[in-house]
Amino acid sequence: MAAASVVRPSTTVAMPAEAITSADDPLGVRGDFPIVNERTFLNSAYIAPIPMQVVKAGQAFLEEKARRSFQLGPLLKKCDEVRVQFARLIGAASPNEIGLLFSTAEGENVVAAGLGLKAGDNVVIDELHYNTEFVLYRQLEKSNGVELRIAKHRNGLVDASDIEPLVDSRTRLVSVAWVSHQNGLRHDMRPIADVAHAKGALFYTDAIQAVGMFPIDVVAAGVDVLCAGSYKWLLAGWGVAPLYVRTAIADRLRLDRFGEMHAGRELADHSYEIETNAKRFDYSSRAFGDVYTLSAGLSYLEKVGVDRIEAHTVDNLARRLQDGLEKQGHRLFTPHGNRSSIVTIYTTRPPSDIRAAFQTANIEVTVRDGTVRISPALFNVRDDIDRCLATTKTLV
Repeated sequence: MAAASVVRPSTTVAMPAEAITSADDPLGVRGDFPIVNERTFLNSAYIAPIPMQVVKAGQAFLEEKARRSFQLGPLLKKCDEVRVQFARLIGAASPNEIGLLFSTAEGENVVAAGLGLKAGDNVVIDELHYNTEFVLYRQLEKSNGVELRIAKHRNGLVDASDIEPLVDSRTRLVSVAWVSHQNGLRHDMRPIADVAHAKGALFYTDAIQAVGMFPIDVVAAGVDVLCAGSYKWLLAGWGVAPLYVRTAIADRLRLDRFGEMHAGRELADHSYEIETNAKRFDYSSRAFGDVYTLSAGLSYLEKVGVDRIEAHTVDNLARRLQDGLEKQGHRLFTPHGNRSSIVTIYTTRPPSDIRAAFQTANIEVTVRDGTVRISPALFNVRDDIDRCLATTKTLV
Protein backbone atom coordinates (compact mmCIF):
# COMPACT_ATOMS: atom_id res chain seq x y z
CA MET A 1 0.00 0.00 0.00
CA ALA A 2 1.40 3.38 -0.97
CA ALA A 3 2.08 5.78 1.85
CA ALA A 4 -0.21 8.78 2.05
CA SER A 5 0.89 12.36 2.15
CA VAL A 6 -1.21 15.16 3.50
CA VAL A 7 -1.44 18.43 1.64
CA ARG A 8 -0.96 21.15 4.27
CA PRO A 9 -1.17 24.78 3.02
CA SER A 10 1.99 27.51 3.04
CA THR A 11 -3.76 30.51 14.99
CA THR A 12 -8.78 31.73 20.27
CA VAL A 13 -12.17 31.66 18.88
CA ALA A 14 -15.03 32.97 21.00
CA MET A 15 -17.65 30.30 21.32
CA PRO A 16 -21.18 31.52 20.69
CA ALA A 17 -23.61 31.12 23.55
CA GLU A 18 -26.12 29.65 21.14
CA ALA A 19 -25.53 27.92 17.83
CA ILE A 20 -26.60 30.20 15.00
CA THR A 21 -27.55 28.47 11.77
CA SER A 22 -27.53 29.98 8.33
CA ALA A 23 -27.30 28.89 4.73
CA ASP A 24 -23.53 29.22 5.07
CA ASP A 25 -23.43 27.19 8.30
CA PRO A 26 -26.53 24.97 8.47
CA LEU A 27 -25.36 23.10 11.58
CA GLY A 28 -24.33 26.26 13.42
CA VAL A 29 -20.88 24.88 14.29
CA ARG A 30 -18.26 26.86 12.39
CA GLY A 31 -17.66 29.24 15.26
CA ASP A 32 -16.46 26.27 17.33
CA PHE A 33 -13.74 25.25 14.85
CA PRO A 34 -10.85 27.74 14.56
CA ILE A 35 -9.42 25.85 11.59
CA VAL A 36 -12.09 27.28 9.28
CA ASN A 37 -10.39 30.67 9.63
CA GLU A 38 -7.06 29.26 8.53
CA ARG A 39 -7.75 27.18 5.43
CA THR A 40 -10.25 25.01 3.61
CA PHE A 41 -9.87 21.79 5.53
CA LEU A 42 -11.24 18.76 3.64
CA ASN A 43 -9.19 16.07 5.35
CA SER A 44 -11.11 14.86 8.40
CA ALA A 45 -10.70 11.25 7.27
CA TYR A 46 -7.03 11.74 8.16
CA ILE A 47 -7.08 13.65 11.46
CA ALA A 48 -10.16 15.70 12.24
CA PRO A 49 -9.99 19.12 13.88
CA ILE A 50 -11.71 19.38 17.25
CA PRO A 51 -14.18 21.99 18.47
CA MET A 52 -13.17 24.42 21.21
CA GLN A 53 -15.47 22.65 23.67
CA VAL A 54 -13.17 19.62 23.49
CA VAL A 55 -10.11 21.84 23.92
CA LYS A 56 -11.65 23.32 27.07
CA ALA A 57 -12.38 19.84 28.47
CA GLY A 58 -8.73 18.88 28.00
CA GLN A 59 -7.54 22.11 29.61
CA ALA A 60 -9.91 21.60 32.55
CA PHE A 61 -8.53 18.10 33.12
CA LEU A 62 -4.95 19.32 33.19
CA GLU A 63 -5.85 22.24 35.46
CA GLU A 64 -7.52 19.83 37.87
CA LYS A 65 -4.49 17.56 37.95
CA ALA A 66 -2.19 20.54 38.46
CA ARG A 67 -4.17 22.17 41.25
CA ARG A 68 -5.98 19.37 43.07
CA SER A 69 -4.89 16.11 41.47
CA PHE A 70 -7.41 13.26 41.17
CA GLN A 71 -8.86 10.31 43.00
CA LEU A 72 -9.30 7.09 41.01
CA GLY A 73 -13.03 6.92 41.73
CA PRO A 74 -14.03 10.01 39.72
CA LEU A 75 -11.75 8.95 36.88
CA LEU A 76 -13.45 5.55 36.62
CA LYS A 77 -16.83 7.24 36.88
CA LYS A 78 -15.97 9.34 33.84
CA CYS A 79 -14.99 6.14 32.01
CA ASP A 80 -18.42 4.73 32.79
CA GLU A 81 -20.04 7.93 31.53
CA VAL A 82 -18.22 7.47 28.22
CA ARG A 83 -19.48 3.87 28.04
CA VAL A 84 -23.03 5.19 28.37
CA GLN A 85 -22.44 7.87 25.74
CA PHE A 86 -20.82 5.52 23.25
CA ALA A 87 -23.39 2.76 23.78
CA ARG A 88 -26.12 5.28 23.02
CA LEU A 89 -24.27 6.53 19.92
CA ILE A 90 -23.94 3.07 18.33
CA GLY A 91 -27.19 1.51 19.56
CA ALA A 92 -25.60 -1.01 21.91
CA ALA A 93 -27.93 -2.82 24.28
CA SER A 94 -25.99 -1.87 27.42
CA PRO A 95 -23.00 0.24 28.52
CA ASN A 96 -21.55 -3.03 29.83
CA GLU A 97 -20.95 -3.95 26.18
CA ILE A 98 -18.39 -1.13 25.93
CA GLY A 99 -14.73 -1.48 26.87
CA LEU A 100 -12.07 1.21 26.53
CA LEU A 101 -8.87 0.37 24.66
CA PHE A 102 -6.06 2.60 23.44
CA SER A 103 -6.49 2.37 19.65
CA THR A 104 -8.49 0.73 16.87
CA ALA A 105 -5.48 -1.44 16.04
CA GLU A 106 -5.53 -2.76 19.60
CA GLY A 107 -9.18 -3.70 19.10
CA GLU A 108 -8.49 -6.07 16.24
CA ASN A 109 -5.46 -7.50 18.00
CA VAL A 110 -7.60 -8.20 21.08
CA VAL A 111 -10.12 -10.05 18.92
CA ALA A 112 -7.51 -12.04 17.00
CA ALA A 113 -5.74 -13.05 20.22
CA GLY A 114 -9.03 -13.70 21.99
CA LEU A 115 -10.15 -16.18 19.34
CA GLY A 116 -6.96 -18.23 19.74
CA LEU A 117 -6.48 -18.50 15.98
CA LYS A 118 -4.49 -21.58 14.98
CA ALA A 119 -3.29 -23.51 11.95
CA GLY A 120 -6.13 -24.35 9.61
CA ASP A 121 -8.29 -21.41 10.69
CA ASN A 122 -8.91 -18.59 8.26
CA VAL A 123 -9.82 -14.92 8.46
CA VAL A 124 -11.69 -13.11 5.68
CA ILE A 125 -11.20 -9.40 4.98
CA ASP A 126 -11.49 -7.21 1.89
CA GLU A 127 -8.75 -5.31 0.13
CA LEU A 128 -10.25 -1.95 1.07
CA HIS A 129 -9.48 -2.63 4.74
CA TYR A 130 -6.92 -0.70 6.79
CA ASN A 131 -3.19 -1.53 6.92
CA THR A 132 -3.39 -3.02 10.43
CA GLU A 133 -5.37 -6.01 9.23
CA PHE A 134 -2.89 -6.92 6.52
CA VAL A 135 0.06 -6.62 8.91
CA LEU A 136 -1.71 -8.55 11.68
CA TYR A 137 -3.05 -11.48 9.70
CA ARG A 138 0.01 -11.89 7.49
CA GLN A 139 2.03 -12.16 10.69
CA LEU A 140 -0.41 -14.74 12.06
CA GLU A 141 -0.02 -16.69 8.82
CA LYS A 142 3.70 -16.93 9.55
CA SER A 143 3.49 -17.57 13.28
CA ASN A 144 0.25 -19.57 13.68
CA GLY A 145 -0.53 -21.00 10.27
CA VAL A 146 -3.70 -18.92 9.92
CA GLU A 147 -4.88 -18.33 6.36
CA LEU A 148 -5.77 -14.79 5.29
CA ARG A 149 -8.40 -14.58 2.56
CA ILE A 150 -8.90 -11.23 0.81
CA ALA A 151 -11.99 -10.26 -1.18
CA LYS A 152 -11.03 -8.10 -4.17
CA HIS A 153 -12.92 -4.93 -4.90
CA ARG A 154 -14.84 -4.34 -8.12
CA ASN A 155 -14.36 -0.72 -9.18
CA GLY A 156 -14.21 0.32 -5.55
CA LEU A 157 -17.09 -1.87 -4.39
CA VAL A 158 -17.14 -4.94 -2.15
CA ASP A 159 -20.33 -6.57 -0.91
CA ALA A 160 -21.49 -9.82 0.66
CA SER A 161 -21.39 -11.62 -2.71
CA ASP A 162 -17.63 -11.02 -2.87
CA ILE A 163 -17.06 -12.24 0.69
CA GLU A 164 -19.37 -15.28 0.78
CA PRO A 165 -17.24 -17.56 -1.48
CA LEU A 166 -14.29 -17.10 0.89
CA VAL A 167 -16.16 -18.07 4.07
CA ASP A 168 -16.30 -21.71 5.14
CA SER A 169 -16.51 -23.85 8.27
CA ARG A 170 -12.91 -22.93 9.24
CA THR A 171 -13.53 -19.19 9.03
CA ARG A 172 -13.23 -17.78 12.54
CA LEU A 173 -13.55 -14.10 11.73
CA VAL A 174 -14.90 -11.85 9.00
CA SER A 175 -13.52 -8.32 9.33
CA VAL A 176 -14.35 -5.18 7.37
CA ALA A 177 -13.95 -1.45 7.83
CA TRP A 178 -17.50 -0.10 8.10
CA VAL A 179 -16.25 2.76 5.91
CA SER A 180 -13.04 2.28 3.95
CA HIS A 181 -10.30 4.83 4.53
CA GLN A 182 -9.17 4.25 0.96
CA ASN A 183 -12.25 5.27 -1.00
CA GLY A 184 -15.01 5.83 1.55
CA LEU A 185 -16.96 2.69 0.65
CA ARG A 186 -19.75 2.34 3.19
CA HIS A 187 -20.42 -1.36 3.56
CA ASP A 188 -23.91 -2.80 3.61
CA MET A 189 -23.23 -4.52 6.91
CA ARG A 190 -26.13 -6.88 7.63
CA PRO A 191 -25.67 -9.13 4.58
CA ILE A 192 -21.98 -9.56 5.46
CA ALA A 193 -22.89 -10.33 9.07
CA ASP A 194 -25.34 -12.98 7.88
CA VAL A 195 -22.65 -14.60 5.72
CA ALA A 196 -20.26 -14.74 8.67
CA HIS A 197 -22.82 -16.03 11.15
CA ALA A 198 -24.07 -18.73 8.78
CA LYS A 199 -20.68 -20.42 9.15
CA GLY A 200 -20.26 -19.66 12.85
CA ALA A 201 -17.71 -16.88 12.36
CA LEU A 202 -17.58 -13.62 14.30
CA PHE A 203 -18.18 -10.34 12.49
CA TYR A 204 -15.77 -7.54 13.43
CA THR A 205 -15.69 -3.98 12.15
CA ASP A 206 -13.12 -1.22 12.34
CA ALA A 207 -15.51 1.73 12.62
CA ILE A 208 -13.09 4.62 13.00
CA GLN A 209 -14.27 6.10 9.70
CA ALA A 210 -17.95 5.55 10.48
CA VAL A 211 -18.95 6.37 14.05
CA GLY A 212 -19.80 10.06 14.24
CA MET A 213 -20.19 10.37 10.46
CA PHE A 214 -23.68 8.84 10.31
CA PRO A 215 -26.05 7.06 12.72
CA ILE A 216 -24.86 3.59 13.74
CA ASP A 217 -26.99 0.65 14.91
CA VAL A 218 -24.76 -2.30 15.76
CA VAL A 219 -27.72 -4.56 16.53
CA ALA A 220 -29.43 -3.98 13.19
CA ALA A 221 -26.06 -4.35 11.42
CA GLY A 222 -25.37 -7.71 13.09
CA VAL A 223 -21.96 -6.61 14.39
CA ASP A 224 -20.33 -8.78 17.05
CA VAL A 225 -17.34 -6.57 17.86
CA LEU A 226 -16.58 -2.96 16.91
CA CYS A 227 -13.71 -0.64 17.74
CA ALA A 228 -13.31 3.04 16.88
CA GLY A 229 -10.48 5.42 17.66
CA SER A 230 -11.54 8.92 18.64
CA TYR A 231 -9.34 11.28 16.60
CA LYS A 232 -11.46 11.35 13.46
CA TRP A 233 -15.26 11.70 13.38
CA LEU A 234 -15.60 11.45 17.18
CA LEU A 235 -13.94 14.86 17.43
CA ALA A 236 -11.44 14.01 20.16
CA GLY A 237 -7.77 13.08 20.46
CA TRP A 238 -5.71 9.92 20.74
CA GLY A 239 -5.27 7.37 23.49
CA VAL A 240 -8.76 5.94 23.93
CA ALA A 241 -10.77 3.73 21.56
CA PRO A 242 -14.18 2.41 22.63
CA LEU A 243 -14.65 -1.32 22.04
CA TYR A 244 -18.12 -2.80 21.60
CA VAL A 245 -18.50 -6.53 22.33
CA ARG A 246 -21.94 -8.07 21.94
CA THR A 247 -22.88 -9.74 25.22
CA ALA A 248 -23.91 -13.02 23.60
CA ILE A 249 -20.44 -13.62 22.16
CA ALA A 250 -18.24 -12.07 24.85
CA ASP A 251 -17.28 -15.45 26.32
CA ARG A 252 -15.81 -16.50 22.95
CA LEU A 253 -12.98 -14.01 23.41
CA ARG A 254 -10.40 -15.04 25.96
CA LEU A 255 -8.27 -12.40 27.64
CA ASP A 256 -4.67 -12.16 26.47
CA ARG A 257 -3.53 -9.54 29.01
CA PHE A 258 -4.19 -8.81 32.64
CA GLY A 259 -3.66 -5.88 34.99
CA GLU A 260 -4.74 -3.85 37.95
CA MET A 261 -8.18 -3.04 36.54
CA HIS A 262 -9.03 -6.72 36.89
CA ALA A 263 -8.57 -6.48 40.64
CA GLY A 264 -12.23 -5.89 41.33
CA ARG A 265 -13.92 -8.44 43.55
CA GLU A 266 -11.17 -10.04 45.60
CA LEU A 267 -11.43 -13.74 46.45
CA ALA A 268 -9.34 -15.89 48.79
CA ASP A 269 -5.59 -16.22 48.43
CA HIS A 270 -5.11 -13.06 46.32
CA SER A 271 -7.40 -14.26 43.54
CA TYR A 272 -9.90 -12.09 41.72
CA GLU A 273 -13.22 -12.44 39.95
CA ILE A 274 -12.92 -10.75 36.57
CA GLU A 275 -15.87 -9.13 34.81
CA THR A 276 -17.49 -11.24 32.10
CA ASN A 277 -18.67 -8.30 30.00
CA ALA A 278 -16.73 -5.87 27.79
CA LYS A 279 -15.36 -3.99 30.81
CA ARG A 280 -12.94 -6.88 31.34
CA PHE A 281 -10.91 -5.63 28.39
CA ASP A 282 -9.95 -2.55 30.45
CA TYR A 283 -6.97 -4.32 31.94
CA SER A 284 -4.91 -1.28 32.98
CA SER A 285 -5.13 2.42 33.80
CA ARG A 286 -6.68 4.48 31.02
CA ALA A 287 -5.47 7.58 29.25
CA PHE A 288 -7.87 9.44 31.53
CA GLY A 289 -7.33 12.88 30.03
CA ASP A 290 -8.34 11.50 26.66
CA VAL A 291 -11.41 9.93 28.23
CA TYR A 292 -12.48 13.43 29.33
CA THR A 293 -11.92 14.93 25.88
CA LEU A 294 -13.72 12.01 24.23
CA SER A 295 -16.66 12.58 26.54
CA ALA A 296 -16.74 16.22 25.40
CA GLY A 297 -16.56 15.13 21.76
CA LEU A 298 -19.42 12.68 22.22
CA SER A 299 -21.47 15.37 23.97
CA TYR A 300 -20.82 17.71 21.05
CA LEU A 301 -21.96 15.11 18.52
CA GLU A 302 -25.07 14.43 20.54
CA LYS A 303 -25.90 18.13 20.73
CA VAL A 304 -25.50 18.67 16.99
CA GLY A 305 -27.12 15.35 16.06
CA VAL A 306 -25.37 12.70 14.00
CA ASP A 307 -28.41 12.41 11.75
CA ARG A 308 -28.07 16.11 10.94
CA ILE A 309 -24.32 15.66 10.38
CA GLU A 310 -25.03 12.88 7.89
CA ALA A 311 -27.62 14.94 6.05
CA HIS A 312 -25.20 17.87 5.74
CA THR A 313 -21.90 16.13 5.05
CA VAL A 314 -22.94 12.94 3.24
CA ASP A 315 -26.15 13.83 1.46
CA ASN A 316 -25.22 17.41 0.69
CA LEU A 317 -21.47 18.07 0.60
CA ALA A 318 -20.08 14.69 -0.44
CA ARG A 319 -22.81 14.24 -3.05
CA ARG A 320 -22.09 17.71 -4.45
CA LEU A 321 -18.40 16.84 -4.55
CA GLN A 322 -18.95 13.47 -6.18
CA ASP A 323 -21.28 14.88 -8.83
CA GLY A 324 -18.89 17.74 -9.57
CA LEU A 325 -15.88 15.47 -9.95
CA GLU A 326 -17.77 13.15 -12.30
CA LYS A 327 -18.87 16.09 -14.46
CA GLN A 328 -15.26 17.26 -14.66
CA GLY A 329 -14.29 13.87 -16.07
CA HIS A 330 -12.39 12.48 -13.08
CA ARG A 331 -12.39 8.73 -12.58
CA LEU A 332 -13.77 8.00 -9.14
CA PHE A 333 -12.42 5.28 -6.85
CA THR A 334 -15.52 5.87 -4.71
CA PRO A 335 -18.55 3.96 -6.02
CA HIS A 336 -21.28 6.13 -7.56
CA GLY A 337 -23.95 7.03 -5.01
CA ASN A 338 -21.85 5.86 -2.05
CA ARG A 339 -23.10 7.41 1.21
CA SER A 340 -20.09 8.48 3.25
CA SER A 341 -18.15 11.71 3.66
CA ILE A 342 -15.09 10.35 1.86
CA VAL A 343 -14.66 10.81 -1.90
CA THR A 344 -11.56 9.53 -3.69
CA ILE A 345 -10.48 10.05 -7.28
CA TYR A 346 -7.79 8.38 -9.34
CA THR A 347 -5.13 10.54 -10.91
CA THR A 348 -2.21 10.01 -13.24
CA ARG A 349 -0.72 13.41 -12.47
CA PRO A 350 2.56 13.57 -10.54
CA PRO A 351 1.87 13.87 -6.81
CA SER A 352 4.04 17.00 -6.66
CA ASP A 353 1.76 18.76 -9.16
CA ILE A 354 -1.34 17.79 -7.18
CA ARG A 355 0.11 18.95 -3.88
CA ALA A 356 1.17 22.26 -5.42
CA ALA A 357 -2.31 22.89 -6.80
CA PHE A 358 -4.03 22.30 -3.46
CA GLN A 359 -1.40 24.25 -1.52
CA THR A 360 -1.84 27.22 -3.82
CA ALA A 361 -5.59 27.09 -3.21
CA ASN A 362 -5.05 26.77 0.58
CA ILE A 363 -6.95 23.48 0.67
CA GLU A 364 -5.95 20.44 2.73
CA VAL A 365 -6.62 16.94 1.37
CA THR A 366 -4.77 13.60 1.33
CA VAL A 367 -2.67 12.67 -1.70
CA ARG A 368 -1.58 9.08 -2.21
CA ASP A 369 0.30 7.69 -5.16
CA GLY A 370 -2.41 7.59 -7.80
CA THR A 371 -5.33 8.95 -5.73
CA VAL A 372 -6.66 12.07 -4.04
CA ARG A 373 -8.94 11.66 -1.02
CA ILE A 374 -11.30 14.48 -0.03
CA SER A 375 -13.36 14.30 3.16
CA PRO A 376 -15.68 17.12 4.25
CA ALA A 377 -16.92 17.26 7.84
CA LEU A 378 -19.66 18.99 9.84
CA PHE A 379 -17.91 22.39 9.81
CA ASN A 380 -17.51 22.47 6.02
CA VAL A 381 -19.91 24.31 3.73
CA ARG A 382 -20.83 24.32 0.04
CA ASP A 383 -18.31 27.08 -0.71
CA ASP A 384 -15.55 24.73 0.50
CA ILE A 385 -16.67 22.11 -1.98
CA ASP A 386 -16.85 24.64 -4.79
CA ARG A 387 -13.32 25.87 -4.01
CA CYS A 388 -12.13 22.28 -4.11
CA LEU A 389 -13.86 21.65 -7.43
CA ALA A 390 -12.25 24.77 -8.88
CA THR A 391 -8.90 23.18 -8.05
CA THR A 392 -9.72 19.64 -9.26
CA LYS A 393 -10.90 21.14 -12.54
CA THR A 394 -7.28 22.07 -13.24
CA LEU A 395 -6.13 18.49 -12.57
CA VAL A 396 -8.18 16.64 -15.20
